[in-house]
Amino acid sequence: MYDVGVIGCGVVGNRLAESFDDHERTTVWGACDVDESKLSAFAEKHDCEAFADHRDLIARDEVDVVYVGVPPVHHAAIVRDALESDKHVICEKPLAENPDEGQRMVELAAESEQATAVNLPFRYTPGFVAMRERIEAGEIGQPKRITLDFRFPRWPREWQDVDWLRTREQGGPLREVGTHFLFGVQEIFGPIERVSAEVTYSAPDRYEESIVGHFAVDDPRGTETGRGGNEVHGTIDLLTDHQQSEENSITVVGSQGSLSLLEWYRLVENRCGDDETVLNDARERTTLTLVDEFVAELDGEGGDLVSFAEANRVQRVVDAIFASDGTMRQIHDSA
Repeated sequence: MYDVGVIGCGVVGNRLAESFDDHERTTVWGACDVDESKLSAFAEKHDCEAFADHRDLIARDEVDVVYVGVPPVHHAAIVRDALESDKHVICEKPLAENPDEGQRMVELAAESEQATAVNLPFRYTPGFVAMRERIEAGEIGQPKRITLDFRFPRWPREWQDVDWLRTREQGGPLREVGTHFLFGVQEIFGPIERVSAEVTYSAPDRYEESIVGHFAVDDPRGTETGRGGNEVHGTIDLLTDHQQSEENSITVVGSQGSLSLLEWYRLVENRCGDDETVLNDARERTTLTLVDEFVAELDGEGGDLVSFAEANRVQRVVDAIFASDGTMRQIHDSA
């Protein structure tokens, strides 16, 4: 049995805790949060020890695994403390407050003998996995375009009860939601090579209200374009504070068809066409799959985990979008 310390008792922290409780090899031993009411409610719900300081929780010998579910600005310090105390770590995305801090975390993880992972659930989402496998099998022909569409009538969403999601420094929909879909692009096609975007913000120091952007990947399945690679181009269209319904989607258009992932899990072939077909409509608890893969890693069986390096590569893309100012920016693997 592996005992887990949960640092961050918000909505996602509770989701992970439920999966730790439900897995036969893990249990929530302790929790930490600076919000006393959240911490008290969490500790009562999960029947675990409560700590006001993450260092006191990490210092306990009983703790085998630390889950880090606090705002990104605190990730690096907590992960460092956990790894230095020989604890295994699951960290929320984005990995850190910026890619340079994330790179230091990548290096810490590489130097450590402890297991590390980032909670980016498309790795385990059945609809997305089917999308990736069908594209790899050539079922839509040569990929020709990727579109990422995001619509948020309000930000943060009603169930998100933390103010930091409103800030430009750590929050906003691209970091909170777009990170997952940019990770998805890289799961299917490999690294995003370059980006450009026009970004406008809801207020000074507040979240973005509009992003219209472009990106490119070098897909080995394509045909030579004459520009030195097999490029597939993509677009990002994000809008907040409007009257439309919420939408989060990725569509890949190929020479012989298209695939769209809608509502995080629903895979549709040839969306809006006469032959539109729903290929997957099943939800699964990806947090439980993450816990299962993490346990496999701890047991020496090799878990399928999203590494700190993979997560930081996505963060470099996100930061390049914000820094682009309408000009094309090349994505580099390290600062």
